[in-house]
Formats: sequence, C-alpha cells, structure tokens
Amino acid sequence: MNAFDTAIQAWLVHIGSSSFAFTHAVHAIAEFYFTKGVVPLAILCAIWFHPGDAQRSHREIVVATLCGALSAFLLGRLFALTLPFRLRPLYDPAVHLSFPLASETPETMRLWSSFPSDHAALWMAVAVGIFLVWRWIGVLAIAHCVLFVCLPRVYLGLHYPTDVIAGAAIGAFCAWLFTRAPIRSRIAPFFLRFMELRPAVGYMLAFLFFFELATMFDEPRILAVFVVKQLHGGLLH
Repeated sequence: MNAFDTAIQAWLVHIGSSSFAFTHAVHAIAEFYFTKGVVPLAILCAIWFHPGDAQRSHREIVVATLCGALSAFLLGRLFALTLPFRLRPLYDPAVHLSFPLASETPETMRLWSSFPSDHAALWMAVAVGIFLVWRWIGVLAIAHCVLFVCLPRVYLGLHYPTDVIAGAAIGAFCAWLFTRAPIRSRIAPFFLRFMELRPAVGYMLAFLFFFELATMFDEPRILAVFVVKQLHGGLLH
C-alpha cells in the first residue's frame, strides 16, 4: 500500500467511523443497484428518445457508449485476472485500518483482486458517454460516479483509491475510444438498423442488456463461479 492510498483511505475511514447512520448510508449506496447504475442508464434512455435533428447521432453515441462500457467492464475483469493479485484493503492486515461493517462483506470478495475497480470502469464509461451528448448532465453523471460508486467502495475497504482511479481511467478511455467517429460509424449503424427493422425484439434485448448492466452481470457471474467449482470438483474426483 503506497502513501497516496494510505492517506486517502485513512482520512475517509476516520471522518465517518463515528457515525452509525453515515456508515450504514454509505453501505446502502455501495450495495443498491439504483444508486450505482440505474440512474445513468435511465439518462441514456432519455438521450435515445429525445427528439431533434441530432437524434440519430445521439443514438449512435448511446450505442457506442454501451459498447465502451461493456468493454471497460470486461477489460477491468481481464486486468484483475492477469495482473498480480492485489488483496482488498478490507482483508489486508498491513493496512492497519478498521473498516466499517467489515463483517457484512461477503467472504467471496477475498478471492477477487481489487485492482482495477470494474465498478469504476463501467459507470465512468457511461458517465463520459452522457457527457459527450449533454455536458452539464454529464458533469453530474461523472460526479455521481465519483461520489456514489468510487468513494463508498474505498470507504468500506473494498478498493484502494488507486483501484478506482485506474478503473475510472479505463472507463473514460473506452467511452472516448468507442465514440470516436471512425469506430462509432462502424458499430452503431448495425444496431440502429436492427432497432428500426425489429423494434419489438430490439427493445426486448435492450431491456435485458440494461438489466444485466445495472446489476453488473451478478447472476451470470454467480452461475459461472458455480460451473467452475463443479467442473473443478469433478476433475478432482
């Protein structure tokens, strides 16, 4: 743990450790899907349906943003699996901090490397995509990502500050990359045509995709872990 992480993490823990209400409020914010991603995704829906001469280009940015957000999430997972394992501060005795509500954190979190934060990667990508269409609302979306996604996870010991900074950088880069005209023009038209030709199927699939994004693919990940455990158990026997 470097001095930068130590200073920020210690400050966050100490300012809220004496308040029972504050601690539980932060824990709720970190856990609830509504406070993490539902609102930014709802803003993307508003951009999609907002009328005007620029509607088609805005819809292209929405599609590109979603592709960038998914890529950022997957890239964050890839880095976590391939880079040297980093124990979450909550479980690291070398941190010398007593994190609030540590007993309520699932033990399975111990098995996941903390670097980088896939939460920060995913929701910063969405926030930057919003910023590229609606500047002031995008600023609020970025602030929302920092205050309601990144900082609570640092406060609760789920991530180091550098974890969320790296994740946010990945998300911002992916959103910027996928919304560039040369890349956007290759990806977005296919989805737009599909939505125009097959709106019933298209919006059904979009709803399912938004649900999985909002829940950060929790159920597929739980299923994948179960399958891996079963396969591993079968190989051992």
